[in-house]
Amino acid sequence: MSDTSATSLAEHLTARFGDTLTISTERNEITAELAAADLIAVATALRDEPAFRFSELIDLCGIDYLGYGQTEWDTETVSGTGFSRGVEGQAQGRFNWAERPRGITQPRRFAVVIQLLSIAHNRRLRLRVFCEDDSLPMVPSLTLVWPGVNWFEREAFDLYGVLFDGHPDLRRILTDYGFVGHPFRKDFPLIGNVEVRYDPEQKRVIYEPVSIEPRVLVPRTIRNDADLMQARAEAADHWREN
Repeated sequence: MSDTSATSLAEHLTARFGDTLTISTERNEITAELAAADLIAVATALRDEPAFRFSELIDLCGIDYLGYGQTEWDTETVSGTGFSRGVEGQAQGRFNWAERPRGITQPRRFAVVIQLLSIAHNRRLRLRVFCEDDSLPMVPSLTLVWPGVNWFEREAFDLYGVLFDGHPDLRRILTDYGFVGHPFRKDFPLIGNVEVRYDPEQKRVIYEPVSIEPRVLVPRTIRNDADLMQARAEAADHWREN
């Protein structure tokens, strides 16, 4: 989308929807943030009105803002030589939403992002809808506006636990029926909650509490020190001689 086209679309959105949408433009990409209560009305207008004609819903996904703005790796204060773990221990998976670091400026945890395409006008638009309740995240289903979103919403429900009010068949689509939790949530343990094995006595697959201990995997960093440079030079000389 060109600069002119992005500006024109942003102006049309503002003129049509006013304060219903909060418009932001970055790298010529337009994001319109709106409340869950306005989603169906706005989506229907974006699909049907001649000025927009967003006939295609390209993608829908969930977002978990737990740990937003935090980093697990300390890159500023660790030693410049030798080896360092550099683990701050404040990233996702080490705290929950209620106990999150308070330097975060994100007031709500879960959001749904929708990518739209207008073939008629060759334009793209991103919608972002925050879930009002962090303990029970929910937004309206868009299946009556774009029927093809059915499986996208099931995926967001499965991976993030976001409920889509009005969905005709909201159930898991990627994980097993007996899966515990939602694996794309930032506080979901990397080792999972259960492990699966085949029991020859019961002659079936059984679920058990996970038996391994969680740990932080720290990559070994080899720095460009004098010993390493010397070893490389000697290896190069040996290769040339042979």
